[in-house]
Amino acid sequence: MTSTTIIIYIVIFLISYLFGSIPWGYLIGRMKGIDIRTVGSGNIGATNVTRSIGKWWGRLCFLLDLLKGFIPVLGVSLLLTWGVFKDPHGFAQIIAAFGAITGHMFSVFIKFKGGKGISTIFGVLLGMSPLSFLAAGIVWLVVFLASRYVSLASIAACAVLPVAATFFSYFNIYYHSVWILIFLYLIGVLAIIRHAGNIRRLLNGTENRFSKKGEKK
Repeated sequence: MTSTTIIIYIVIFLISYLFGSIPWGYLIGRMKGIDIRTVGSGNIGATNVTRSIGKWWGRLCFLLDLLKGFIPVLGVSLLLTWGVFKDPHGFAQIIAAFGAITGHMFSVFIKFKGGKGISTIFGVLLGMSPLSFLAAGIVWLVVFLASRYVSLASIAACAVLPVAATFFSYFNIYYHSVWILIFLYLIGVLAIIRHAGNIRRLLNGTENRFSKKGEKK
């Protein structure tokens, strides 16, 4: 690995981290005169924005957080396609993805705190492994509709995504390098760990189901 390659990797990580650090949920809350960290679950993610501010603001937050993962990975992929630099093992994509996810979870703009990273992980998947993204999205939707638990749906999707990527790669449906597969397993595990509190509440029967306004939980 040359010094130029190392510099490129560092620049990719820093740009992706800063981009991922943009706390859209917090900014949307401020636009509405609310500190999203002090209401609901205290999380800056789309679910808490939906519950505390409104459905459409929550959807906007989800889209923006998803783009935080998608755009850095897509940008690196385009640079590789254009031949700006070579990266046969996909390390640059992994670094971009890791930077964006880390930025979302530990934002430099809000004292290194952040969300659980599910929306951003989905964005990373969309750019890195679109078929796995589709599989995880279907699982999320099915589990959510069956249980009305956003957290359970997210945990299920995170468990499925690396398995789906392995399946697609094994059967030559969509190629992933070994390093990208390892990375997908790691972020899946990390996302589940970030839901440790939700898992405890699910086991205790105290987790809140998602409900529309006026609907009993």
